[in-house]
Amino acid sequence: MTPAEKSLVQTSFAKVAPIAEQAAALFYGRLFEMDPSLRPLFKGDIREQGRKLMNMIAFCVQGLDALDQLVPAVQGLGKRHAGYGVTDAHYATVGGALLWTLEQGLGPDFTPDVKAAWTTVYTVLATTMKDAAHAPS
Repeated sequence: MTPAEKSLVQTSFAKVAPIAEQAAALFYGRLFEMDPSLRPLFKGDIREQGRKLMNMIAFCVQGLDALDQLVPAVQGLGKRHAGYGVTDAHYATVGGALLWTLEQGLGPDFTPDVKAAWTTVYTVLATTMKDAAHAPS
């Protein structure tokens, strides 16, 4: 991930943060549309889950400049998600829903460069989570 990619992700997320609640609702709506079998993994209040999602994305976006602190947190997240029943295949669906949500939230600001930057950052974070989920405890 390049400094330019980090900057694009951070700048674009700053534009989505003010509509975090709507973005979370869009995300989960799209996620369950893409794969209805994921719905049972979310047992609690989906609005609260949406707040947690947006807080975690904000933490990750801010943490791109401090990977030494971000990586252990993302690894822990990967281990926890494995315990919830998340599989490697789910990460592609989540990535698709995330990119779609960003496109809806950013409109014309969701340029090909912004999409590529988010794809790179998501891939790095998802790979870190999957690797941690498969690592021996």
